[in-house]
Amino acid sequence: MRWIFIGTAAGSNEPHRRCSASILEVNGSYYLIDMGTQVIEDLRCRGIDLTKVRLVACTHQHGDHTSGLFSFAMPINLWIKEADPAILLPSEELAQSLKTWLSLTGGPPREDLRIEVFHEGVIYEDENLRLTAIPTRHCRLSYAFFIEAEGKKLLVTGDLLSPTVDFPEIAFQTELDLIICETAHFSPAECIPVYDRAKVKRVLHTHINSYWAPDLAAQMRLPHPYELGEAHDGLEIVL
Repeated sequence: MRWIFIGTAAGSNEPHRRCSASILEVNGSYYLIDMGTQVIEDLRCRGIDLTKVRLVACTHQHGDHTSGLFSFAMPINLWIKEADPAILLPSEELAQSLKTWLSLTGGPPREDLRIEVFHEGVIYEDENLRLTAIPTRHCRLSYAFFIEAEGKKLLVTGDLLSPTVDFPEIAFQTELDLIICETAHFSPAECIPVYDRAKVKRVLHTHINSYWAPDLAAQMRLPHPYELGEAHDGLEIVL
């Protein structure tokens, strides 16, 4: 299993960071988590066949997590019709916006194009992985994702209101191989007491607000009972 960070910025693109997006590869299949940038360009540059993309799932509907949806869905809708990913979105408004945009750029969504709205609980499962959506309080209809694949367990927080308010409880109940946590809306130092309670081997910060960079660097120099690090665009980790 391989996790590829495509975009790790917070809110808007920066010189060396794009908005939130990741690719998870499991057994030759690909699962896209958040689409805040033009992930289709990275898929093409990496030689990834779009027919091997099984899932697109967005934690919430803010543009820095969804703007790449449109450029990804258009070629699948128009000419790469062998591609059949489940496109799972957190709100009916976002799903309808994507369908409307497709209609304006070449034709209505094909009948078998799976654009669906998800809710709390297990939202996707195949022979490779299971993905569970956990509500957060960042905004209306925002979620964290708990991912189980190849015997590994990952928690992707999405955006949170605060680590002390809506950090997913599963982090304290289950042994995790990796937590991927945002660092846009609060100091990394606020997260440390939460991580100290969690059952986790490794923590990576993403969705990084440059304002918090000194604090994050300071925390990374300190000893912790887990590996603490910072994600950057293009970082690949094998689990």
